[in-house]
Amino acid sequence: MELHPLLVKITDTPQFQRLRHIKQLGGTYLVYPGASHNRFEHSLGVAYLAGCLVKALCDNQLELKITDEDILCVQIAGLCHDLGHGPFSHVFDGLVIPEVKKIKQSKGLPDDIPEKWKHEQMSVLMFDDIVKSLKAENEDVLKEHGLDDKDVIFIKELIEGAKTSEGTYEGRDEDKSFLYEIVANKQNGIDVDKWDYFARDCHHLGIRNSFDHQRLLKFARVCEVNGRNHICFRDKEADNVYDMFRTRYTLHRQAYQHKICNIIEDMFAEALVRADRDLHEGKPEDMLKISEAIKTAEDYSKLTDEIFEQILSSTSDKLKESRDILNKIIRRKLPKFVGEARLSEKHISKEELKKTWKAAVEKYKPTDPTVSLNADDLPVYVVDLDHGMKDKNPIENVYFYSKRKPNEASVIKDHQLSSFLPKRFNEELVRVYYKNTDGNKEEQMKKMEEAEKCFQIWCDSNFGLQ
Repeated sequence: MELHPLLVKITDTPQFQRLRHIKQLGGTYLVYPGASHNRFEHSLGVAYLAGCLVKALCDNQLELKITDEDILCVQIAGLCHDLGHGPFSHVFDGLVIPEVKKIKQSKGLPDDIPEKWKHEQMSVLMFDDIVKSLKAENEDVLKEHGLDDKDVIFIKELIEGAKTSEGTYEGRDEDKSFLYEIVANKQNGIDVDKWDYFARDCHHLGIRNSFDHQRLLKFARVCEVNGRNHICFRDKEADNVYDMFRTRYTLHRQAYQHKICNIIEDMFAEALVRADRDLHEGKPEDMLKISEAIKTAEDYSKLTDEIFEQILSSTSDKLKESRDILNKIIRRKLPKFVGEARLSEKHISKEELKKTWKAAVEKYKPTDPTVSLNADDLPVYVVDLDHGMKDKNPIENVYFYSKRKPNEASVIKDHQLSSFLPKRFNEELVRVYYKNTDGNKEEQMKKMEEAEKCFQIWCDSNFGLQ
């Protein structure tokens, strides 16, 4: 793999090298030992594939007038798109930050965490810090490679992702809107980020990947649709495109949302939230430390998966609760899986489910009179699975062209798709765990058996809604 000299300079910065210490799949590594890969190598792969795609479009369609600067910007965005990931990847922005925000609000503490904070926002902040540090070393490092301030704006827009249908960008004119569909495609989800992590994750997890991104790349072409330029694909590649979305579902079902992976990540998030105030001693009591790292790139650069070991090896009494949680993960003293069921098509809110489950536990009469169940020991979780567009068929947002009309593209017709496609493209799973794992093993086994019976009755009653 060859990288442009500017990409090498970016790679050789502390902000980027930090990604060597962040697991690509977070807690999944603790279930799948092969999933030891990090955000570092994934980012290199995305930069490479971004270059492959934009260069293929440039070579095949000279009329697009793709410049060397365009190519370089897209590659840099691919390289830097994950700079903002926190400890254990999506655990930090998906579980820790929202919980810390909730705690701040409930305690009436000043809440300066942005609404729906995501790692992409932090990636932009980290990229700014890299640019600043490179300029400090060499004032003309970007200009030296033909990039100006507008190009920097363009790179940041690519990292954050923008819907090409909205057309609200500053970095490039509307005729180059298709460039925004390469790294983070908000239009239909087909981007080189997924191409890399599908191939990489499947390889490390031992899960078959039926999607061929190299073939799809060969049939990518820019066409004007509804007044805007979009990246489109040959009609004969419709099944391959569907395989991409199906691969996403499979990875979530078998790995990312695995019943044990989820519970481990929840436990790690709880340990981080509890440690948030206490990890670094000497600060005022009402300040939340770990979560404050999102304010500056300098502080965030120090936040990696190593925080797990920091908490584990600490001797502070303040961190005892967090340490105990992490020790349970290591010793595999995890909540026991009681059962899983697919929710009916009728949408049920998570709050309503928790309420009906609690009522079911309280109403249940154990067959063993020596056993009693407590709803607080039996948390219920809802897992959302889809093909990338919630309940919509993702193919409906992809444009295809034909061999005879390579410059005209449209949504593919139903009769051109396989009749084996699913009727529904999303599902919700409800899972129940038994978290009180301390105490007599025989007693725990009895409680588990009763919990499983209670769960079955609850499922048979349509989750208490009948």
